Amino acid sequence: MRRKRNVWNLLKGLLVPCAAGAVLLWFAAALDGLQDGQEAEDIRQLEEALRRGCVACYAAEGIYPPSLEYLKDYYGIQVNEERYTVYYDAFAENLMPSITVLEN
Repeated sequence: MRRKRNVWNLLKGLLVPCAAGAVLLWFAAALDGLQDGQEAEDIRQLEEALRRGCVACYAAEGIYPPSLEYLKDYYGIQVNEERYTVYYDAFAENLMPSITVLEN
C-alpha cells in the first residue's frame, strides 16, 4: 500500500510540472500567432492608407500622385521607413499607381 502511494506521489510530482510547461508553451505559441496577425494587419492598413491618399489626390487634382514623397508632403501619409519598404510605381497620371508594402 505504501509503495503504491509513493508511486502515485511521484507521478503527481511529474505530471504537474509537465502540464504547467505544456500550458506555458501553448500560451507562448498563441502570443506569437497574435503578433504575426497584427503585423499583417499593420501592412494592410498602410497599403489602404496609401491607396486612399492616391484616390483623394485624384479626386482633388485630377491626377494620381507622381511619387510617394508627393503623398507624404501633400496628403499627410506617414510611413515608418525603418519598419516598412514601400514600392510605389506611378505609370501614368490617370492610372492608379502600383503600391506594395513589405516589412523590413
